Amino acid sequence: MAAPAERMTKMRVRRRMRGLRELRLVVPDPRLQSVRLRVAAQVAHLPQGGEDDALAWIESVSELDTPERLIGDETR
Repeated sequence: MAAPAERMTKMRVRRRMRGLRELRLVVPDPRLQSVRLRVAAQVAHLPQGGEDDALAWIESVSELDTPERLIGDETR
């Protein structure tokens, strides 16, 4: 069997051939209390009306995801 690094290289090549690309994200660890406190402080400072605006926007664009609209979009 091939070495792990060689298997990963082959897997990446196969993915590239399918039009995929590996993407790594580094995010704050939500298990840490310091991160949870920082997020809570940021959320507390969000404007009150912003959530209503965001939900209204989500509702308006969700109509674009109807099954009828998605027919023929398989090429995207």
